[in-house]
Formats: sequence, structure tokens, C-alpha cells
Amino acid sequence: MLRTIIYTCFSLLLWGCGAEPRGHEKATPVIQDIATPCKEGGEGRLFTSTSGEVYLSWVEFLNDSTDALRFARLENGQWTEPQTIAQGSDWFVNWADFPSLVTYAGDDQKMVAHWLQKRAEGTYDYDVRLSQSQDGGQTWSPSLIPHRDSIAAEHGFVSMLPIAKQQVFVTWLDGRNTKGEEHAAPADDHGHGHGGAMTLRAAVVDPTGTLSQEAELDARVCDCCQTSAALTPNGPIVAYRDRSEEEIRDIYVVRQVGGKWQSPAAVHDDNWEIAGCPVNGPVIKAQGENVAVAWFTAPEGKGEVRMAFSTDQGASFGAPVRMDDGLPIGRVGLVFTEEDELIITWLEQVEEAAEIRLARVNLNGEKQEELVLAEVEASRQSGFPVITMQDDKVYYAYTHVDSLTRVVSGVVSW
Repeated sequence: MLRTIIYTCFSLLLWGCGAEPRGHEKATPVIQDIATPCKEGGEGRLFTSTSGEVYLSWVEFLNDSTDALRFARLENGQWTEPQTIAQGSDWFVNWADFPSLVTYAGDDQKMVAHWLQKRAEGTYDYDVRLSQSQDGGQTWSPSLIPHRDSIAAEHGFVSMLPIAKQQVFVTWLDGRNTKGEEHAAPADDHGHGHGGAMTLRAAVVDPTGTLSQEAELDARVCDCCQTSAALTPNGPIVAYRDRSEEEIRDIYVVRQVGGKWQSPAAVHDDNWEIAGCPVNGPVIKAQGENVAVAWFTAPEGKGEVRMAFSTDQGASFGAPVRMDDGLPIGRVGLVFTEEDELIITWLEQVEEAAEIRLARVNLNGEKQEELVLAEVEASRQSGFPVITMQDDKVYYAYTHVDSLTRVVSGVVSW
């Protein structure tokens, strides 16, 4: 299934002002399948804990009306038997808005998972639900809702991030202001029926389920693009797609410094004017003072995957570098390696299909290597491929569409 076509390998590309030392050269990558315990499902997510454990979560389609959130842990290069976090027949299951699982910093026995659950009859009236485990996923607490507006509206596109031993940061898109206002919904608004603007909000949860540090981070954002969060020495930083009054939908970050949220700022002024949400959010990663953001944009009507770098914890970003090969669909993934490099993935259109492409990039934005992980459908059914890092290996997962839809996973090692 997986294709191991390697496009280029630039082992002698320059790093900064000097040549890359020979000892830093990478061997030819090896791509291997890992059998995934998903019978039929999708929306796979990967997470590496602070102790280095790798987890895969996904939605299992039990029947036409019931779904389950399940997870497995990587052990000796294989996934363990899956465990069920929760299941329900009133969930909101969407190709682009997927559940997730994280562990608390320094304690893999303590876990937090989230999914989306319908509140009312409206298509987009649903809540974020959080459940916790204190015993490594064997048992799970009754769910709680991190937003306390009690309004039947859209709440989703969640990012969770362990920020301290007893704290997990949670951020989401919050539609509480889209209801109850005397405004007509725009014809191109994807059926959301918006009145006011979608907002970006956040809170912190602890193992007891207590919520704190609740905040509105941005009062007007794009309605259905993924959020992404990373941890810097100053605190969390969130990347998302903004939405101006003029329908400019560029990528912004908002960061916490000294316990206070700063004003949102553009990563780059792409000036992409688009009347509807492109459903193609950014990914942000941090390593020490370095922060990288990757995203899809199409300001001139032609798509690009771009990456921008910061050396001051996201306070400022350099000019973006284009990463794609000419026909990107987007749906990006990003990780830092232990060697201060980055691994980026994206979908590239190839005739009627798409390829998941992976590139190794230095901090100057220069590709060291590029390869194809797999061929997938170009449609929404193939979802968003995801990656995570453990030691010097990149683990990936994506949705394979055939007679059955299922999550496929694998590893790239050098």
C-alpha cells in the first residue's frame, strides 16, 4: 500500500553559513506499516507524551448510528489492544473536526480525551465533552463541558496541550455569539446559520475536572478551521485562522506571556480573501525559543503550503517559505526533531488522487529530503493525515478509503 518513492536527498545542503557536517547526514529512510486495531473508522490522532509514549486515538464506527472513541499505545513497535474511552449515538462526527487524547505532563496514568456531542436538533449545535482517566485508560470519568455558556451552538476544533504536571490547556472554536442575534446568515456560510462571530476560547483543566483560566482569545475567527497549540517557555501559543470584517482569513497566533494573553498577531499577511471557511487549519510546534507554523493558503487563487519560523517564542515570524510541489490540497502536519530540524507533511494533488508527502526541513526552510508516504483519495473522506515524533522516528496515521474506511498507521525511520 505504501509507496517509498524518494524524490530528492540533499545531504550536503548548507546549514546557516557553514556546510552540514558529515556526521549529521541522514541514512535513506525506511517506511514500514504498523497494523492498526481499527476495524472500521477514521479521524485518527497521534500524541507523544512527555515520557515518550506514543498514543493513537480514533473514532470506531460501530454501526450506522453509534460511534466509539478508542485508543492504543505503541509497545515494542506495535499497537496494544484498543481501549474504549466513550461511545454514543448522539455524537457529531465530522471529517475535519476530530476527537483527541493527551496525558498529563510526567504522568501517563492521568489522561484527558475529548469528543463532540450534539446538544440540540440543529446540525451544528454540539458541545465539546472532556473525560478523564486516572488509571491509564482503564476507566473514564463522566464527561464535562469546558465551555459554560449553555448555548446550543457550534463548539469544536479542539486542541489540548499538557502544560504542567496537573494542568492540561484546552482551546476551541466557540459559537456562543453566533446565536440569538438579529442577523441574517450569509448564503455562503456553509449552513451554520451565523449571527455573530465565531470566537476562540480557552481554559485549563486539572485531574479533578476543575476548570480555571477561562478566557476569550480572539473575538472573531474563521468558523471551521482546526486550531493548534504548542508550549513555549513563556506559556501556551495557539495558531488558528482569523477572519477580518473584509473576509481576509490569514493565520494568526495568540500567546501567553507572564500568565497574560497578548493581542493576536498575524504570522504573515497572506491577504487571502475568501467568503467561506476553507476547512484547512494550521499546525504550530515549539522547541525552546524556536516556533514553527505550517499552513495552507491561496491568496492568488492558487494553493500553497507555507511555513514560517520564529526564534523568539512566536513574538515575531520571518518571511514564510513555500513547502509544496505545485498542487497542494493542504491538511498539514508538523513536528520538531531532536536535531532542530522539522518534519512537515501535506496532501499534494496527483491526477485524480492525492499523495501524503513528507519533507525534512532545516530551520532555514531548506528541504533536506522529500518522500511519499502513501496515495490517498483527494476527497474529504481521507481526512487529515497526522504525525508525531518519538526519538528519531516519525509515526504517521491517515484514513484509508476502500470498501471500508479505516485508520492506517506507519513509521519512518532513518
